[in-house]
Amino acid sequence: MTECSTPGQTVWLSYHDNPKRKLKYTWELIQMPDSLVGVNTQIPNRLVSMSIKSGAVKELAGYDSIKQEVKTGNSRLDILLTKKNSDKCFIEVKNCTLVKKRTAQFPDAVTARGRKHLAEMQKLTLSGSRCVMFFLIQRTDADIFKPADSIDPEYGAELRKAVKNGVEILAYDTGIDLKSIWLNSRILCDLDNGVHPG
Repeated sequence: MTECSTPGQTVWLSYHDNPKRKLKYTWELIQMPDSLVGVNTQIPNRLVSMSIKSGAVKELAGYDSIKQEVKTGNSRLDILLTKKNSDKCFIEVKNCTLVKKRTAQFPDAVTARGRKHLAEMQKLTLSGSRCVMFFLIQRTDADIFKPADSIDPEYGAELRKAVKNGVEILAYDTGIDLKSIWLNSRILCDLDNGVHPG
């Protein structure tokens, strides 16, 4: 939660009256100086899936079925899209809340699991499947995306390697208010100080 934990900022919680839940409240939003920020990690997968189904992600249009939480190899990836001709597209969704100087960055902590996902996606790509890393920026103040090399240089290196091996990158920001969050616009990705469309 780097850049989203400034003391004194206003936060919003949701209440859940479910006896099976250990905690009754979920942290949903924090007001940072330049944007509301969505911090609920359950939102990205749902939002991306709904956006694909509604046709809001033109880069992922044309598939006939969508399945969530798909086990493949030694990993579990977030979304699988399939066409009737059996073409497959595996998607891993990452929640991005770290923004510095209008640059969204991922990860905000060292992530061995994230590197594992990248390694699995490279295997799938090399075997003929399409694979997409989808970075969902749950805030409104970013113009560009890049890996957070200062936090996890190994993840940054693996992401660049994955792109060279055919894994695609999509980065989208969101519109967000106190009642809803929605997919907004695709933003450019900056790898190795060069701008990539994704």
